[in-house]
Amino acid sequence: MHSTKVPAGIVSALGVTQIIGYGTLYYSFSILAPGMAKDFGISLERVFAIFSVSLLIGGLSAPFIGRHMDGIGAATVMTLGSALAAFTLALCAWSPSVSLFALAIVLLEVSSGMVQYQAAFATLVESEPRTASRSITYLTLIGGFASTIFWPISATLSGYLSWREIYLVFAALNLLVCMPLHYWIRRDGRRGSKLDGTRTREVVVGALEPQARRRGMLLVSFAFALSGFTLAAILAHMVPMLGAIGLGSAAVVIGSLFGPAQVMSRLINMVFGKHLSPPALAIVSAALMVVGAVILGVSGDWLPGAVAFAICLGLGSGINSIAQGSLPLYLFGSAGYGAITGKMAAARLATGAAAPFAFAAAMNHFGTTISLFVIAALGTLGILAFVAVASSVRGDRVAG
Repeated sequence: MHSTKVPAGIVSALGVTQIIGYGTLYYSFSILAPGMAKDFGISLERVFAIFSVSLLIGGLSAPFIGRHMDGIGAATVMTLGSALAAFTLALCAWSPSVSLFALAIVLLEVSSGMVQYQAAFATLVESEPRTASRSITYLTLIGGFASTIFWPISATLSGYLSWREIYLVFAALNLLVCMPLHYWIRRDGRRGSKLDGTRTREVVVGALEPQARRRGMLLVSFAFALSGFTLAAILAHMVPMLGAIGLGSAAVVIGSLFGPAQVMSRLINMVFGKHLSPPALAIVSAALMVVGAVILGVSGDWLPGAVAFAICLGLGSGINSIAQGSLPLYLFGSAGYGAITGKMAAARLATGAAAPFAFAAAMNHFGTTISLFVIAALGTLGILAFVAVASSVRGDRVAG
């Protein structure tokens, strides 16, 4: 009899490492970027351009990382990733020139792919495939607090320390907290497989038939890339965009609703979403983001409309994180999960890296309202792709 219990210890340990991983490697950057620009004597735009290029290269490395997760184990990759993250944070802190700083930021984004959600989801699938979907929901609920915790930490530390000293503190967190936890998960998994003898843990068989997998992979990658583009575009410009359409000082307050809504969606899904299939979850997620963009495009500077927009976007984003982990498992199964999610992450992160520039250009040329409707149209294509995948699963099951 195989256990159907969620591995609470592993989920809790990964929850801590996701908060630190996203907090130190992603969310802190926007707070520390002005200090970096001043230190190197370059514009803030150039600092963010370096960050965008690093996100693109980090995304392109995702398939390579995914294949290695299948080969040597996701927890092993996460352990190595924590060491690389600590090294590259220290390299950033030391870097005497812009070129070395840029190289360190690129390496930082590669290490992010080794320690953030893509790797954590693969670790959960590797640990207990049958309960991985539930574990992913719990993990994203914990990980959702990364920005809530690390934005204030980064802002507070910057009052006492330089950005270089803060990055050294962050390097210590990755080395002394995350790396031992990842190593413990790796060791626990190996001990479990030895107790099982020949590693008899049940595998999850994908819902798609082999002949439908290639089409399914293309459709899901396309849909997640579009939802990633929508999120990255809006989040990069959220507060300035809300201010520009006439909401003034309320823009910051409205923008701050995004985080709690994101966590709330994961909590709602944890309690009520047990009977919702992963394809349905992905459709709901994409639809919420489209509805949010349309509401803001139609309502303009009407305050209730802007509030509804921020809440819809947060709800959609929260569910999207869960769908990124649970939908590939549902469709393609647990075998080769790392490589599959790596390919999907590459498409999503590459489009996401280009989104802030593309959306800024669109707003400059066509205005905010038309740009929001364009984003909504792209999101609708994503919904249709998810619907096509859901119907192909139903078709396979009827045929079977």
